[in-house]
Amino acid sequence: QVQLVESGGGLVQAGGSLTLSCAASGRTFSTYAMGWFRQAPGKEREFVAAIIRSTGSAYYADSVKGRFTISRDNAKNTVSLQMNSLKPEDTAVYYCVTTTAVKYGLEDARTYNYWGQGTQVTVSS
Repeated sequence: QVQLVESGGGLVQAGGSLTLSCAASGRTFSTYAMGWFRQAPGKEREFVAAIIRSTGSAYYADSVKGRFTISRDNAKNTVSLQMNSLKPEDTAVYYCVTTTAVKYGLEDARTYNYWGQGTQVTVSS
């Protein structure tokens, strides 16, 4: 089992920045990739970014590419999401995720077997 706890959400004006952090505990040695999904009211959950734990290779949704940066610290078992140039459409609950294997692809929510409780990000216009 792996437990994930997010922090860093909040309210920010459009154009501002926020950094989300996620701390993993438990069987963290078994994780292959970590990432972030988000869900806005009335919308489906969508992929934001993912990072391969061993190589640091990062992958992003087109909607956040160039604005968001995902990073990991394997020694601390943490993953972070630096969000710059935030837009009102970035408003959502952001979930930290991790998986022990990639079965459906990094952008597919079915790949991830562990999810955090979510943290709210609100971007005002």
